[in-house]
Amino acid sequence: MIDPAGEHVVAHAVIDPDRVAVVMAGSGESRTYGELDVASKRLALALRERGMQTGDHLAVLLENQIEFYDVIWAAMRTGLYVTPINWHLVAAEAGYIVRDCDATALVATSRLADVVQAMGDDLSAVTTRICVDGDLPGFDRYADVVADMVGGVELAPVPDEREGGWMFYSSGTTGQPKGILPPLAEVDLGAVSFLTRLLGGLFGFTRDTVYLSPAPLYHAAPAGWTIGTQRLGGTAVVMEHFDPLEFLAAVERHRVTHTQLVPTHMIRLLKLTEDERSRHDLSSLQMVVHAAAPCPVEVKQAFLKWLGPIVHEFYSGSEGAGFCYIGPEDWLAHPGSVGKSMTGAIHVLDDDGNELAPGEEGEVWFDTNRTFEYHRDPEKTKSVWDPRGWSWLGDVGHVDKDGYLYLTDRASNMIISGGVNIYPREIEDVLVMHPVVDDVAVIGAPDPDMGERVTAFVQLSPDGSVTEDDLIAYCRERLSHFKCPREVRFVDALPRLPTGKLLKRLLLR
Repeated sequence: MIDPAGEHVVAHAVIDPDRVAVVMAGSGESRTYGELDVASKRLALALRERGMQTGDHLAVLLENQIEFYDVIWAAMRTGLYVTPINWHLVAAEAGYIVRDCDATALVATSRLADVVQAMGDDLSAVTTRICVDGDLPGFDRYADVVADMVGGVELAPVPDEREGGWMFYSSGTTGQPKGILPPLAEVDLGAVSFLTRLLGGLFGFTRDTVYLSPAPLYHAAPAGWTIGTQRLGGTAVVMEHFDPLEFLAAVERHRVTHTQLVPTHMIRLLKLTEDERSRHDLSSLQMVVHAAAPCPVEVKQAFLKWLGPIVHEFYSGSEGAGFCYIGPEDWLAHPGSVGKSMTGAIHVLDDDGNELAPGEEGEVWFDTNRTFEYHRDPEKTKSVWDPRGWSWLGDVGHVDKDGYLYLTDRASNMIISGGVNIYPREIEDVLVMHPVVDDVAVIGAPDPDMGERVTAFVQLSPDGSVTEDDLIAYCRERLSHFKCPREVRFVDALPRLPTGKLLKRLLLR
């Protein structure tokens, strides 16, 4: 059943069909709400004709391109689970996700033909195969799939139209990606959701919002927030690829009101010259939100100094089990914090599951009424749920006496050197501020005497020059010596996803 005033393209297509729902920042290609409604309905009818029912799984291997929204809204009005796949993966990695998520449909782009064709038996269960642009052997052309679906008012109703859902996969930063499977919401199409309450209530999204997304759409926040913008009737502006100067140009060109960044974006923007950062009119910006990875304090301070008190932060995960938020004024009073919980209480636990006092460091657990499981991994699922109903996103940190959460690092990143626990994030936050360091990752390399030794992988700026000893000395001026790298390895580029996630598992290969 459809709520005619609901949060859905169907409702907005009736109210304001000519309003722009999405525009690509580079090409300028766009969809109005009317066009998006018709396109998604055609594809939804075609998926139903091919036997797809509520709870079935559809995988998406697309770059940041306009057809992504046709596909997502078709799935979201037919009760399907959607799994966007990282287009940077090799065939074996992408094929694993297609197979593991139980996809019976795959929508892909011909630009990734080499990856798709090499998936082999991983596609054996995929009976519906659609290519949105050009040709892919064994795939139907998108235009042909919807050709029999008559447009406009003559379109038949979509049988059993209902809300679908996301099944995202973890980034696999330290191991094999895990599918995050929440239950499908049994609600009317366009019903108010946790996300839309969050966007509208906390971040001020309305029909007048112009939201700029600079990150890949296979990641949970860019996909979810652009769709959420459309649920509320706003306009999503999507960058095909992030470039700091093009980002600033897009803000000016589209009169962007809201955007979401990751710290990697922020660092790249701050490393522009003052002249480059002042070329464009950014006065339309009402709110810059950042998330996805911890932000060094100095970076956040510099960003606030540049843009003023419009920089907001949240901390959560694709699992959705916890959510913290902090605004600019609160952050200035609590620098380094990711805020207070906006959902359930925060519990910081020791290794035995005992709750720790404010200021003591331990595993960060959330009291939550939301549920999820890791697909086909009951042991992993069990490991992140406490018998008291609390869930863990895998992070270590502490809460101060006022209830503000400070993250130390991912528990899986911890280095144990000579029996001492060392968290890489603290070292990375120091090194990334060196004038000639573009990016850095710190891990524990095997060491016969210490167990692990602190090792920094450093990507220098194009014209940068510095020695290993210089960087170690730079750290020792700012950190206890036992935390500082014993070894620095210079690399051309780190294996970092455009979302800011670092694939640390690849560094010692």
